[in-house]
Amino acid sequence: MPMPHVQSLHVYPVKALAGSGPGEAVVEPWGLAGDRRWLVVDAEGRQITQRQQRRLALARAEELPGGALRLTAPGMPPLVVQVPEPTGTAPVEIFGNVVEAVPAAPEAAAWWRGFLGVESRLMHMDAPDRRRPVDPRYGRPGDMVSFADGYPLLLTTSASLDALNSLIARGDHAAEGPLPMNRFRPNVVIDGTAPWAEDDWRRVRIGAVEFQVAKPSGRCVVTTTDQRTAERGKEPLRTLARHRRFGDQLVFGQNLIPRGVGRLRVGDPFEILD
Repeated sequence: MPMPHVQSLHVYPVKALAGSGPGEAVVEPWGLAGDRRWLVVDAEGRQITQRQQRRLALARAEELPGGALRLTAPGMPPLVVQVPEPTGTAPVEIFGNVVEAVPAAPEAAAWWRGFLGVESRLMHMDAPDRRRPVDPRYGRPGDMVSFADGYPLLLTTSASLDALNSLIARGDHAAEGPLPMNRFRPNVVIDGTAPWAEDDWRRVRIGAVEFQVAKPSGRCVVTTTDQRTAERGKEPLRTLARHRRFGDQLVFGQNLIPRGVGRLRVGDPFEILD
C-alpha cells in the first residue's frame, strides 16, 4: 500500500455548483480559499442547493483573478460577476443559520432566473465576521464556516469509495455503479489508507497543516445526483443505509476543522495524529 497522501483537492466557488481540481489550495480558518464563498438563494433569501434544484450540478463557476466569477451553464451565455462592494447586505438563511451577505449585480439574478426558472439571487460572503459558527458540539468557540454545509472542509478517501462501490456492485442497483468521487463533493481526497479507516481518526496532518476531525459526514439526496447529467438514482443512499448507518445518519467522509493555516498540494503526505 502506498504511503497515505493527497490524491486530489477540490474547490467549489459557488455552493452546489461544479467545482475545480487545483493542484494546490490555501487553508484558511473557515475552509479552502475561494471555497463556497458564494450562494444562490430564492426570493426569500433561503439557500438553493442541489437538494432543491438538481440542475445546479450542470452549472459551473470559475474563479478569476481578483475573486470575480465566470458562470457557465447549458443554454446560458457565459457571465462574469464581479465581487460586490461590501455594502447593502441582506440576510441569508442556510441550514437554519441567518447571516448577512452581499447581493451580486442585478445581471447575476437575471442569469440565475433564466437558468433555474425561479426568482433567485447570487450572494457573496465577504467578511470574516459574517461567517457562520460551527456546531459547538463538535468545534471550539470561534470556529467558523462559510456557505459549506456545516464545517470548513470535507475529507474522503479513495479506499472507502472503492469499498462502497464493491458493496453497490452486489446490491439491487448495481447498474448505477461504480460511482465517481464527485458525488460526495469533497475538498480533500486521501489515497493510501484502509477502507473506512477514517471512522477512527480524531486529529490529522495534511502537508504541514493540522486538522481536527469534527464528525462523520451525513449524506443526503445530492449524492444520488449524477453530476454530469443531473439525473437521480437510488445509490449510494440505498447501500449506505444498509452498511454505513450511524444513528440517524448515512455516513461517508469526515468533516474537518483547521487547527492552523497553510497550503495544501496534491501529493502532500497525510498523517494520523490521533
